[in-house]
Order: sequence, then C-alpha cells, then structure tokens
Amino acid sequence: MTQPLKPGDRVPAFQLPSTKGGSASLSEYAGKYLILFFYPKNDTEVCTREAVAFSDAQAMFARKDVRILGVSRDSLADHKAFVAKYKLKIRLGSDTEGTVCNAYGVWQEKQLYGNRFMGIVRSTFLIDSAGLIRRVWRNVRVPGHVDRIDEEVSAAR
Repeated sequence: MTQPLKPGDRVPAFQLPSTKGGSASLSEYAGKYLILFFYPKNDTEVCTREAVAFSDAQAMFARKDVRILGVSRDSLADHKAFVAKYKLKIRLGSDTEGTVCNAYGVWQEKQLYGNRFMGIVRSTFLIDSAGLIRRVWRNVRVPGHVDRIDEEVSAAR
C-alpha cells in the first residue's frame, strides 16, 4: 500500500475526459492553483451540495487565479447530465477506470450500515502553482468546506 499524499508532495499527473471538452490534465493547470476534489457519485444529495457550492464559488476562485476540477468515477455522459441539471460552472473529470482515484488514495474501503464496499472517500487537494500539494482535506463535510479552502488560498498568497 502506498503512503497517503500529504502537503509538500508532488501530485500524480492525470488526464481525464472532461465536461468542458477534450480532457483535463494536470499539465494544463501548471502555474495556477488547483482545487481538485473527489466525490462519490453524481446527483446524490451531499455530492450535489458540494458541486453546487464549488460552482457558486467558481468566479471568486477564478479571480484569485485558482481553478476547480471535480472527479468521480461517473461516466462523461453522466457528468454532462449532472452539469446541465444543476447548471454547474465547474469542470468535472470522468475517472471510470479509477486510475486517478487510486493514485490520489481516495478509492478506499468504506462501511455503511454494516456493509463493507469500495468507494471514493470525499477528499479535496489544494495544489499550488508548482504542482505540490498545499493542503489535503479527507472525509470532507460539505458545510463550510469552500470557506476553509478560501482561507487556505488567502493564507498561501
């Protein structure tokens, strides 16, 4: 088992099909801060609240030269429907094979009502302009999460 990613680590490269056409890759965010958030499933209650919160904050982060990319294992077609349904302004990447989820250590065993299963642990990585992890939030609770990220971005600049 690999060690979990932590602040100061160089982030694993990725390339994923994305909702804004083509693919989203780490290299296109070079020189900018990136909020990379992983969430379990499109169109579920908590995941929708999280995506909407990031979407609502997208313009604020863009003014600070910070980009946002959400990743789940949903298909690109499911992502596009999710974006359209909630009029999301953020970009979503489709990791159907789970390669990026595994590289970032968010694909883990979970337990719900006594049942064990594999799934995405809701996590956010703040990546700096040099491609290093600035901060990691694991087992994210959505209320106030965007504000905590904004505080970290403000402290970093």
